[in-house]
Amino acid sequence: MFERPQSGERAILLHASPGGTPDPNEREEFAELAVSAGAIIVDEIVSSRRRPDSRFFIGKGKLEDVQRSVEEHHADLIIFSAPLSPSQERNLEGALKCRVLDRAGLILDIFAQRARSFEGKLQVELAQLQHLSTRLVRGWTHLERQKGGIGLRGPGETQLETDRRLVGKRIRQLNERLEQVDSRRTMNRQNRVRAEIPTVALVGYTNAGKSTLFNALTQAGVYVEDKLFATLDPTVRRLELPDGGEVIIADTVGFVRDLPHELIAAFRSTLQEAREADLILHLIDASDRNRWQRVRQVNAVLKELDADRVPQIRVYNKIDKLDRSPRLTNNQNGEGRAVWLSAVTGEGIPLLLDAIGRRLARKKIGGEIRLQASQGRLRALLFDMGAVLQERPVDDGGWVLELEMTERDFHRFLKREKLSREILETPQADEPAVSAF
Repeated sequence: MFERPQSGERAILLHASPGGTPDPNEREEFAELAVSAGAIIVDEIVSSRRRPDSRFFIGKGKLEDVQRSVEEHHADLIIFSAPLSPSQERNLEGALKCRVLDRAGLILDIFAQRARSFEGKLQVELAQLQHLSTRLVRGWTHLERQKGGIGLRGPGETQLETDRRLVGKRIRQLNERLEQVDSRRTMNRQNRVRAEIPTVALVGYTNAGKSTLFNALTQAGVYVEDKLFATLDPTVRRLELPDGGEVIIADTVGFVRDLPHELIAAFRSTLQEAREADLILHLIDASDRNRWQRVRQVNAVLKELDADRVPQIRVYNKIDKLDRSPRLTNNQNGEGRAVWLSAVTGEGIPLLLDAIGRRLARKKIGGEIRLQASQGRLRALLFDMGAVLQERPVDDGGWVLELEMTERDFHRFLKREKLSREILETPQADEPAVSAF
């Protein structure tokens, strides 16, 4: 074991991909992540191995190559692109005599640097501690279990248990504080619902230009820089649409491939803005040659957050880099489906505002649903919403309700009650309503 150095940013990147050679695009993104964290890249090593070694992830030959590179470049840390187990991380540090970090640890470090708000700092600290809690075994010499013998028993193990208890206690404290923050955020969302102000969430792959677009729409003055995860803290502003309506627009944290689960869990309350939104603006870097891969990765995170059913408008940003003109394409209902614009120059933003207004227009929908006798709570909720035009009882003790409500209220009702849109039936002439429950 060795004492971990507390500073030093001279890094060797080890591109490791189990089962084959690492993809060049993934290597480029990994290098950008390291630079965003402040690393000075002194060397890059590629490792392709069908099966990771249980002790070091890489083979002995590659381990010797890394050792020589560490000595030659006086490196302070090695950053692996692949996830490492706690034991692999400790074994590598012991063999290489320098800090070892995997991709999840790198992203956590970036988040720690970027968080500025109270909530953001709590979320990052929670994610870091959850990540650290699996790596508290013999990571440093002062925690190492001492050998047996008179006067040599116990202190190391006691220190480990103390550290584990302190980490566990701090995790519980952070969860309690974040629950309080989440309660306030939920109350704010409920107030917006009561005021009938729709919410629009900005989501997208990191560095797609979300904060730049957010500033262009709201003049919020959010920090902007051309690097991954330049901004983390959620910002919410009012936005007035050309038709006179108002919406709340929320800027969320950027997504990235294989976002650590600790971060998704810690930022769940922040990302809930996307799940509870009436409309998602999915920002895409139009100049990125891997944009379709990025789109799939963002949609995968949205699905994990149960936000994949929220209506989307795809916003293709950075057309100024492609020398393209702004344009808007509509879906079969005449609603904005995709907008090409430049957040930097402002070209195409009027098209986006028009698309948002059309999507959030207070369109009325109507039809009938059949509720069983056990679904009295849903019946009461629909009456509270003022959506029931008339009702008639049925023989089995249930009801058939004739409804009329806005598309937005109907969407919220379905999402809150986890129901399918097919519950609403448009009855044909002389045909009874059919239950979809």
